[in-house]
Amino acid sequence: MIDLYAWSTPNGRKVSIALEEMGLAYEVHPVDITKDEQFAPGFLKVSPNNKIPAIRDRESGQTVFESGAILLWLGEKTGRFLPATGPARAAVFEWLMWQMGGFGPMLGQAHHFLRFNPGKAPYAEERFSAEARRLYGVLDRRLGEAEHVAGDLSIADFAIWPWASRYEWQRIDLAEFPNVRRWYLALAAREGFRKGYDVPAMGHAIPLPG
Repeated sequence: MIDLYAWSTPNGRKVSIALEEMGLAYEVHPVDITKDEQFAPGFLKVSPNNKIPAIRDRESGQTVFESGAILLWLGEKTGRFLPATGPARAAVFEWLMWQMGGFGPMLGQAHHFLRFNPGKAPYAEERFSAEARRLYGVLDRRLGEAEHVAGDLSIADFAIWPWASRYEWQRIDLAEFPNVRRWYLALAAREGFRKGYDVPAMGHAIPLPG
């Protein structure tokens, strides 16, 4: 059994989607970041950086924080969605790090300036809007070459897709990125993604482009 400490954010959804796709039993412990629950002393013991998500494996007692590290750990634990060796494994690492270093942080900045603080910093809005579009272009070109970002479905897709699911917050029209749109809808139709998206359960449905 896995204890999952998370909230309804792209980073939280990475792990809940992975747990669903991997078929692992887990119990959700909501950490309401709108109420600063991530700063509770008990949560600090699991996540030293006071960020969701984090997990605890009851079987081993192992705790892991940081979404990318959790995905790698779960992939190693189950032997699923993370190739054991060779170029396929390297590709998963490449695209996972691309998300961790670019697609997530830059889109997070786009959310901050475009959705929550529009009109306050025109330069920042232009900068992060342009970078969001550039990153979607990178993703679109890659998905024009392969069905999934690393070839086969992997933890890299679990990491990238939840950030793409907030395309409206980023003022992105997926029709302009047809390969991303194809990939996005294909994964949105999977049961593991549908279930993992609404964790903790709040009745949230996956946004679908027209």
